Amino acid sequence: MMTTVGIIGFIVVLLLSVMLHEWGHFATARRFGMKATEFFVGFGPRLWSIRRGETEYGVKAIPAGGYVKIVGMTDLEEIDPADEPRAFYRKPARQRAVVLAAGSFMHFVLAFVLFVTIPMVFGHSKATLTVDKVPDCVWTDTTGKQTSLPTTCGPDTVPAPAWQAGLRPGDTIVSLDGKRLKTWQEFTAAVKAAGARQVTIVVRRDGRELTLRPTLIVQKRADGTGKTVQAAVLGVTSEIVVERAGPVEALGEAVDDFQTMFLGTFKALGQIPASIPALFRQTFGDEPRDPNGLVGAVGIAVVSGQVLDEGSDPLPIRIGSFLGLMAGINIFIGIFNLLPLLPLDGGHLAVLVFEESRRRLYRLLGRPDPGRVDLMKLMPAAYLFLVLLIGLSVLLVAADIVNPPKLSL
Repeated sequence: MMTTVGIIGFIVVLLLSVMLHEWGHFATARRFGMKATEFFVGFGPRLWSIRRGETEYGVKAIPAGGYVKIVGMTDLEEIDPADEPRAFYRKPARQRAVVLAAGSFMHFVLAFVLFVTIPMVFGHSKATLTVDKVPDCVWTDTTGKQTSLPTTCGPDTVPAPAWQAGLRPGDTIVSLDGKRLKTWQEFTAAVKAAGARQVTIVVRRDGRELTLRPTLIVQKRADGTGKTVQAAVLGVTSEIVVERAGPVEALGEAVDDFQTMFLGTFKALGQIPASIPALFRQTFGDEPRDPNGLVGAVGIAVVSGQVLDEGSDPLPIRIGSFLGLMAGINIFIGIFNLLPLLPLDGGHLAVLVFEESRRRLYRLLGRPDPGRVDLMKLMPAAYLFLVLLIGLSVLLVAADIVNPPKLSL
């Protein structure tokens, strides 16, 4: 059920992002006196529209984006002489730059608002030192499995060291091998690094401290990057609590999260060319899907459903994780759209910067204004980029269907 909700939620947020993107262009164009004749969500045949003033608002059949039509955006359209004073290209360069960048700016605003909202409203999960579950058995090998603890014992399980040593739900971990612990993360890191040997664990139960001596086992597991590592296993889970932040703390977290995601997006974009051969192998060969590799819209929808449906975190935490994923997607779209490639907004910005730089240089040299760039000469490069983008999108759809990504929990 929650998987379906997650997929629908992803589609709704994506369409909302498209509307905000186009509204950014529309609002700034209107603010500077430009004429906008159409504001549509989707492409293709018109399903519904309504005219308000000089603008037609509506929805089209293919929900693959949206657009706002501003008179005079390119030289490739005919303009009514009466609209010439309000044409895009007749406005100052600074105003045109603001209009072009406003779409991506709205993606960044939405992402930042989500990053502020998540810790305040939905909170973060915090693993305490109190034991939640102690199963009878643990897997001998967790690679390829979506959980670290089995629900029943079977041929591919072994007795859990924690259960055998007497750990029980409700116990609070005090120390490991004489070292007092402050966080669950500190405890699990010490366990993983301990190796296959007996350790001494002190727990607090019913107001008194008990000393237990489990013998750890070593288990093969995926490390989240597609590699298999060896780690010692105890066989317990932590009790999870939800902590919510105040406005000031949430704002600080949002700044950190936004900065991390913003910089990470540039790194991800730089890795796209090198990731394509691996994506071919993962789609048409036997290579497992890289959890940190390229993912298309179908794969993101699947992962969105997994975020809400899977895992042991409380529902508010899973909703927060879903919204965090949506924030990251908006940052990626915003940055991608600013790449200096036509027909992206960043391509038009690059042309604008070139035109203004050339105009100022000619003025300094005492030469006449060279005029605007002939976009027709740039169309072959724009078409090549579109072909490559469409090809990559088709490959990603195929990969997401044939070898869908899996959420690593």
